[in-house]
Parts: sequence; structure tokens; C-alpha cells
Amino acid sequence: MLLNFKQQGNGSTVLLIHGLFGSLDNLGLLARHLEKDHHVISVDLRNHGRSFHSEEISYELMANDIFHVMEHLNIQQFSVVGHSMGGKVAMTLAALYPERITQLAILDMAPVPYLVRRHDNVFAGLNAVIQGQPEKRSDADTLMAQHIQEPGVRQFLSKSLFKNEQTLEWRFNVAGLIAQYEQITGWKECPPYLGPTLFVKGQNSDYIQADHKEAIMKQFPNAKAHMVANTGHWLHAEKPEAVNRVIERFLVTAAH
Repeated sequence: MLLNFKQQGNGSTVLLIHGLFGSLDNLGLLARHLEKDHHVISVDLRNHGRSFHSEEISYELMANDIFHVMEHLNIQQFSVVGHSMGGKVAMTLAALYPERITQLAILDMAPVPYLVRRHDNVFAGLNAVIQGQPEKRSDADTLMAQHIQEPGVRQFLSKSLFKNEQTLEWRFNVAGLIAQYEQITGWKECPPYLGPTLFVKGQNSDYIQADHKEAIMKQFPNAKAHMVANTGHWLHAEKPEAVNRVIERFLVTAAH
């Protein structure tokens, strides 16, 4: 089974990997910025977007899904940018296939398990839509709002709604993501990746913390860090120009 993917631009290849509840469009602003000088590949991870659904979810499986896309396209060397859960997929890919990855950029995620359940309200909102079988997006939003207060989060999730006959349904595999949530929030320490690595943190986000530095340096000994001011976990959506500049500069400098 091949993941759904999109290609744009020409030059050295950069692979973009979205986070939980996302799709390949999430990093679209970054893709459009990079396509001037790069061949950009964006993927829908398994259980997301237009890719296949599976009850099996692990970072190794998701990394190998991406490896199969690159083999299919006969791309030997590429850089990787991953956000959130996609950052962990990117880290795993670099650990499994270090000879293929030229550079690694991780947006607001650390190579550690996260023990706090952050998404129970999101799952409740998604299930409310499944049970409510809305026909209009406004009705789906009302159902989600019973559980998810932030309009921005509801707006982000609603990008993955599609019309199946009369009813709106989710593109992602909600039941599978709930069942395998501990796999998604967990982490198995990986062998060191020695290539150039950049961790980009949103200043107001708590996903990368000072006490994660030891785990980061152990697994990514050539890692550097950059903080984007006044942003949270969705830094690439909140300050796209700043994030685009940071990623572009890293790709250029690390390549020389």
C-alpha cells in the first residue's frame, strides 16, 4: 500500500511530514516557499488524508511507509521536515535509513514519550460528529464545540471532513487513532542520527522542554535549536514566514 503524496518544484528533494489529525496540506505554505529551489514531496501518513487506513500504528511502520514512497520515486537522498507526530516519524526514518537522509528538521517535538493525554477532548469532538452524522459543516462545528473550545482547532480538524453521499465524515481513521494513541504519544529511543539536525520550538509550546535536551543530544548529537517567538505548537501556521526562513536557511547552510 502506497501513501498518498504530492510533488512540486525542482532541485534537491525535501520531504514534509504532517502531524496528528493533519494531512499533506498542513505544511502547504512551507511547500510553496521551498518549491522555488527544491523538489518538495508532501505525504498523507497512514490513517490520515487520502492514505490507507490500518489498525496498526507505530513509528517504525509509518517511517517505512514513507521509505516505500521514496523507493517508488527512486529518490536516494533527501532532507526531511516533520511537525509534531510527523517529527517523530521523521526521527525514526533518520534512525532507520541514516544514509538516505541529508538533513533533518523537527518542528516542535522531542524524542521522548509524552505521558499526558492531550487529545481526549478532540477525540470526543470527532466521535460527536461521527454519531451526529451532520450534513453541513456548521452543524459539524456545533457538534465539535461541545468538546473542543478553541475555534482554531475545530477549523483545523474540519479540513479533514468530506461528504460521503449526504453525510460529512472524517478522512482519518478515528477508531484506529484512539486505539493506538499510546503508540503515538510514546517513544522508543533510537540509535543516534549523526547528520545535521534542527529542532524548531514554538516559544509558548511545552512540547520541547529544557529537560529534553539530554534525550535530544543523545539521539541527535549534531542537533541545533531555534526558537520562534510568540508561537505555540502550530508555529508554522502562526508565523509561516519566520518558520519558512528558518527551514530554508538550515537547508542551505547544512548542505554546504
